[in-house]
Amino acid sequence: MTLTQEEAHRLFEYKDGELFWKEQSVSNFPTPSYHKRWTTRFLNKKAGSCAGIYVNISIKGARHQAHRIIFVMHHGYMPKIVDHINGKTQDNRIENLRAATHTENLRNCKIPKTNTSGYKNVVWHSQRKKWNVKLTINHKNTSFGLYDDIELADLVAQEVRNKYFGSFARNF
Repeated sequence: MTLTQEEAHRLFEYKDGELFWKEQSVSNFPTPSYHKRWTTRFLNKKAGSCAGIYVNISIKGARHQAHRIIFVMHHGYMPKIVDHINGKTQDNRIENLRAATHTENLRNCKIPKTNTSGYKNVVWHSQRKKWNVKLTINHKNTSFGLYDDIELADLVAQEVRNKYFGSFARNF
């Protein structure tokens, strides 16, 4: 179920990256008295809980991610992917959210846990005994040189990410 902008504004109030209950749909409840108890208990309370890496909110038995609700509240449409600009998945301030493609979202990822160099897009080339800067550009793995110095390789990787990935280049 996709939430509309109108429904989101009816159900929630947005305050600095968090959602607070304004109203809950009566259809969720078996009796009007239960709805009254719910309204008294949850009205103006923070909505959602963190399960995994995102804040999730249950509406009519369906789970919704808070950042997606916030995006639709402010922009009126729901993109396939909502990217957290600073990479912090629980920072749902609207200024930290943007529409993205799958590729753009991947470009804004942290250094993978499997990374052994400690630097994004820098890998050890065991045959040449040098640091290799490698990025995927237009679905092709591309090398941007071999370097003796890992800090220089990291600097080149940052410059290449900025050039090819623009605002989605994550250099931290």
